[in-house]
Amino acid sequence: MGKEKDKKDIQDWKKRFNVITASVEGAVKSISPGNRVLIGTGCSQPSLLVKGMTDRAQDLADVEVIQLLTLGDAPYAKKELADSFRVNSFFVSESIRDSISQGFGNYTPIMLSDIPRLFSNGQIPLDVCLIQVSPPDNRGMCSLGISVDIIKAAVENSKIVIAQVNSRMPRTFGDSLINIYEIDILVPVDEPIMEIPAAAVDEDNKRICEHVAALIENGSTIQMGLGKVTQIVAGYLKDKKDLGIHTEMISDGIVDLVKSGAVTGRLKSVDQGKIVTSFCMGTKKLYDFIDNNEMFSFRRTEYVNDPMVIGQQNKMVAINAALEVDLTGQVCADSLGTQFISGIGGQADFNRGANRSNKGKSIIVLPSTAKDGKVSRIVAQLTPGGGVVTTRGDIHYVVTEYGAAYLHGKSIQDRVMALISIAHPDFRAELLKKAIEYGYVVPSLAEVEGKLYVSPRELTTTMLLEDGTKVKFRP
Repeated sequence: MGKEKDKKDIQDWKKRFNVITASVEGAVKSISPGNRVLIGTGCSQPSLLVKGMTDRAQDLADVEVIQLLTLGDAPYAKKELADSFRVNSFFVSESIRDSISQGFGNYTPIMLSDIPRLFSNGQIPLDVCLIQVSPPDNRGMCSLGISVDIIKAAVENSKIVIAQVNSRMPRTFGDSLINIYEIDILVPVDEPIMEIPAAAVDEDNKRICEHVAALIENGSTIQMGLGKVTQIVAGYLKDKKDLGIHTEMISDGIVDLVKSGAVTGRLKSVDQGKIVTSFCMGTKKLYDFIDNNEMFSFRRTEYVNDPMVIGQQNKMVAINAALEVDLTGQVCADSLGTQFISGIGGQADFNRGANRSNKGKSIIVLPSTAKDGKVSRIVAQLTPGGGVVTTRGDIHYVVTEYGAAYLHGKSIQDRVMALISIAHPDFRAELLKKAIEYGYVVPSLAEVEGKLYVSPRELTTTMLLEDGTKVKFRP
């Protein structure tokens, strides 16, 4: 019965709008050797079209595959297909990391807000755009659903647009609509939208989230960047009031946060009452929640990530992840030494926007160690070859499971001592020794080497101020 209904629905919109559809195999024949092909973002990746393109590898050569964020399989990124396809990505996800580290793929580091301009000004002209949309409504408008981000600009600047028209794609509000006649080739499908289950949470993650939650005031507008810890912070904000959301990405955590009543958007300076985002990655729970939900406004990256727009919000809080932070406050978020791990993403956009905001805060989160506690993530100097995504001048807070260090407006010596205090205890003495060696702190501090001590969490006390602010004290 379900398949018969799907066929009838397809026939209905085909007839109503007098459009011709194609099979996957027929659609990808429009891709020619030497083309530049953009693939839809994250969970909105049109997997059937991607497979169809890859299956044509023997007929293609020098096809450049442009992508923002790829999840799941990336069959075109295999080394044996390097003569047919070459990846050029704005974010290095796991599925293409080997391709880039071995030199047969490329990573283009760029702020998320700047990517659409690469298409519109012709710096990266697009030949083909492979996307996924919902079926058209009565006006002939399809929805980009869970992924508007850079896709809206890509559609407007691509010579050929090929779309999987998926009956299971949620319809979203904001800037997500595209006229059916703007799509050159329509491929009807009925496939589950890709899902990303919530990450497992350990004790260190919980403590980081508790520290972050303590920094967020009622009435704040929140951004939660890409990363395991940043996306689970939402679960620790349910006792807040009148929160707003302005973020490039949302995940399943937003559902329970909204249902708790903590998110109203009532006090937002811009887009009052709306949860503004550009794409989402999660499970069916999330996709069902955003479907035809007017509270959510999916907007273009060039709007969502514009530091000028972000900075208009009062109490804007940007929460982003790092791989390493050095003792002066430089943040490395896209590489470990010379190996690219992720990307710049929206971290710089949102940190600068939050710093412009009235009572805004930028927060960098990271576990204190890596490799099962063998390596400190708070380091005397960044691993050689590592890139700085957030400069020491842009940083406000750094948070680990051991606490929060406030760095903005602080001297190098003050920063060093604050960061050492939230480093893992096993590495504090060595970090202090290095800081003295580099001249970051006065030599007399050598007398406390090996004696630096931060009290346990059990000794933390709290005080509730008259304005409702909760202050934590830790000896």
